[in-house]
Amino acid sequence: MAHIGPFAVFVGIAGLEHGFSIPLVIGYPVQVAATLIVLLLFSRRYIPLRPSRPVTAVAIGLAVFAIWIGPDLLFGPGYRRFWLFENPVTGTIGIAAQPGSYWFLILRAAGSTLLVPPVEELFWRSWLMRWLINRDFLSVPLGKYAPSAFWITAILFASEHGSYWEVGLAAGVLYNLLLTRTRNLADCILAHAVTNGVLALYLVAAGQWQYWL
Repeated sequence: MAHIGPFAVFVGIAGLEHGFSIPLVIGYPVQVAATLIVLLLFSRRYIPLRPSRPVTAVAIGLAVFAIWIGPDLLFGPGYRRFWLFENPVTGTIGIAAQPGSYWFLILRAAGSTLLVPPVEELFWRSWLMRWLINRDFLSVPLGKYAPSAFWITAILFASEHGSYWEVGLAAGVLYNLLLTRTRNLADCILAHAVTNGVLALYLVAAGQWQYWL
């Protein structure tokens, strides 16, 4: 529950929003509140707060941000319309539109920066990467390297990001590498938070709302 619960709640409510066409300004606050409750109730003791290599983590976070927006800047908006990125499996990007009020923008940026990183890192790198090595995942040292677990986790992390799967794969590989080097989940949470935080600032400043779709 501590590792999977927050992610399951976050993704599950997002699925309900999509399935029942619930407006984001209504669904997202519920999604954040419910996920935060589960995180605080069950997951607090598994979330380390002290990164061992903060400079490296920040650098990785900035590198992932650059990788994320790089293809669109280099090749233009038509790049992601190619069939490799928009198809029945990965989905489509949709129409970018400014999402609601300033208060909602603040909530969305805060959720992306402060809530999503611990939720996803608990699931992908603290649970799945170890569970793929041994079903008794808590017996596996955090950051233990096993090729199959490393790449399956990176690929599944990429699949979560739909049409942005290729940059999602690069992000997954870099975050996985960071964990194998530091053996500290706080470093991955910090790197992920830097990526999402800078991306939030960029998309608001540049009006590139598709990164939140």
